[in-house]
Amino acid sequence: MVIRKSNINDFEAISRIFEKAKVYMRKNGNMLQWADGYPYPEIIKKDIETGVCHVCIEDNEIIGVFSLLDGPDPTYSLIIGNGWLNNDEYGVIHRIAVGENRRGVAGECIKYAQRFYDNIRIDTHRDNLPMRRFLSKHGFTECGIIFLENGDERIAFHKENAKTE
Repeated sequence: MVIRKSNINDFEAISRIFEKAKVYMRKNGNMLQWADGYPYPEIIKKDIETGVCHVCIEDNEIIGVFSLLDGPDPTYSLIIGNGWLNNDEYGVIHRIAVGENRRGVAGECIKYAQRFYDNIRIDTHRDNLPMRRFLSKHGFTECGIIFLENGDERIAFHKENAKTE
């Protein structure tokens, strides 16, 4: 599998993966996350243009997508609960989605992020049980609740000492 920064030619394939991810979420009881068309085309295009959107490619097909950003993330400044594991610099993973029946891809996204960051933060919807299990399995600690710009709450996770050489 190859992971690279996306470009505008990837937009349609990325959009299809997000749509498949929404179907998967609904099938697994997560009815509210990524509702009302989110992630919006403008967000996807902005992530591509700013160089934070990455795609996972296998056999010349895009099978996964995620955005990897430098912290600090403004929505992570207030956390209710146990709190972050530390206050060190961190990277943030947002909008991670994998194509249908593609096992191991999300794990490769995490491994990719670990090449650049010793601390990684990510959040997900309370009802996204598959993602919550995945994060726990991959060494992330549930730290509390954060709030998005629109006021919606998300469960926040943090992995420290993550960087690999």
